[in-house]
Amino acid sequence: MKIASPYAALIINDGDERTLVISDLHIGWEISLAEEGIYIPSQTKRLLMRLKEIIFSERPDRLIILGDVKHTIAKIEAEEWRDVPDFFENVLSMISRVQIVPGNHDGEIEALLPDGVELLPSRGIIIGDVGVFHGHTWPLREMLNCRTLVIGHVHPVITFSDPMGFRITRQVWVKAPCNSKMLTKAVLKGYGLRREGDENFEDILERLNITPRVESLIIMPSFNDFLGGQPVNTYGLLRKEKFEGFIGPVLRSGSIDFNKAEIYLLDGTFLGHLGQIKMISEDRI
Repeated sequence: MKIASPYAALIINDGDERTLVISDLHIGWEISLAEEGIYIPSQTKRLLMRLKEIIFSERPDRLIILGDVKHTIAKIEAEEWRDVPDFFENVLSMISRVQIVPGNHDGEIEALLPDGVELLPSRGIIIGDVGVFHGHTWPLREMLNCRTLVIGHVHPVITFSDPMGFRITRQVWVKAPCNSKMLTKAVLKGYGLRREGDENFEDILERLNITPRVESLIIMPSFNDFLGGQPVNTYGLLRKEKFEGFIGPVLRSGSIDFNKAEIYLLDGTFLGHLGQIKMISEDRI
């Protein structure tokens, strides 16, 4: 597994198969700006050209999009009827296998997809030893056997301000350690699973064929860089007593150690651990 630097894209190798993973396109996001009186042309072609660069550079066998293909949540706007099918018809001309893990913005998305695009379950898919899903739902139970989980949904960015008030914001990758036992208990509770008879926790795991192995969670930056994001160093992600600022059940489970999370820019530059970065941010506020 590697970052397709300098893009918000991930390459996962599983045997001879090479998978390109991206997240959070939000095609049609311009509509929300137009409703506020700000009119800009569709940027879908820009997203398509960036994706084309990655496909021709990395030569993947398939493409997986981790949700939020479109921007509106429960309906489909006119621009999405036009731009989403056109986007995928162009993508299918470059790569024959395209799959989508739907996100919370993808209501009725199946109506927009041309033949050849496969819609996967919202709980995600396993690629080798990696589980990928959007992040707004609990993942597949089987992902608890994976070493690494990958989500989108958060749109992580990092923000710094200088004493004069100048602010700089950059998209980032987040790689955080995970307490596998705590995550497993949270996921099983989220599924509503209960003990049978006098079962203990280990008995439940054996019955479900689960061996908790998750070591880390990776949060992808959004592929659409026009979008806003959640400033991970200032948004309260380290308030462990209430887990304020977290979105998505896995992030709210308490199993992710954000203090020790590694933060990387899109070009792969390592900025440090989030706990250290947050202290610097607070000193500058």
